[in-house]
Amino acid sequence: MYTNPMNNDQQAVPIAIAAEEPILRYGIRRLLETEPDLRVVGEAANSSDAIRMVLDLKPEVLLLDVSAALPALEVLSCLALVKSTVRTVLLAPFAAKSQLADAFNLGARGVMLKGTETRSLLSGLRSVIAGHHWIGEKAVTGRDAALHAVATDCNDNLQPPQHYRLTPRELDIVASIANGCSNRDAGRRFSISERTVKHHLTNIYCKLGVSNRLELAVFAVNHRLGVYPSPASQAPEIIEAEYAEVG
Repeated sequence: MYTNPMNNDQQAVPIAIAAEEPILRYGIRRLLETEPDLRVVGEAANSSDAIRMVLDLKPEVLLLDVSAALPALEVLSCLALVKSTVRTVLLAPFAAKSQLADAFNLGARGVMLKGTETRSLLSGLRSVIAGHHWIGEKAVTGRDAALHAVATDCNDNLQPPQHYRLTPRELDIVASIANGCSNRDAGRRFSISERTVKHHLTNIYCKLGVSNRLELAVFAVNHRLGVYPSPASQAPEIIEAEYAEVG
């Protein structure tokens, strides 16, 4: 079920957040709450709740995290079917040209990588609010221009990041730890022991040249390893975990 955060500033632009992971929704909401011209009116964790939220709350913008629980093309198709006027901005780990073309044809107004910097996220949202399309880190005017940009140079900003010789499991651990999870939480999430998580962290630290969890979080965001939000908002949790257990 979607939630409806309290925000009494009726002058700000209403934005809804759809993301499977609670910590991701929390980070985005905290970021947007610092902006006087933007207000979060609702949150959802799956596609059906996201669509219901848009229909009930009528936000101007939907920030949609692309995941298994929130397949972008399915959500966009449903919103197009009910003739919703919401402007959808996709937040994705990477984007293929064919998927982007389909998304824009279904009404998407923007796409950005999960590892994008906060200032770029805010710029993208404001560009979409102003009536433009947003691709990676660039505003374009009109769907045709967006489709052209997808097929040419703008798509270079939407390719998978370097993985620095990390295995898929190590990338999972990086994303979880950098988003504030403890070793125990990460172990439960991936059905492995805390000892195995620590072993992965040792290998990760060696490959990335970092020595603790906070350095890992900074590296992950700066190098687009699928982590959002910015480590500044997660620093207290990461530091607390650092003291609570030796990673």
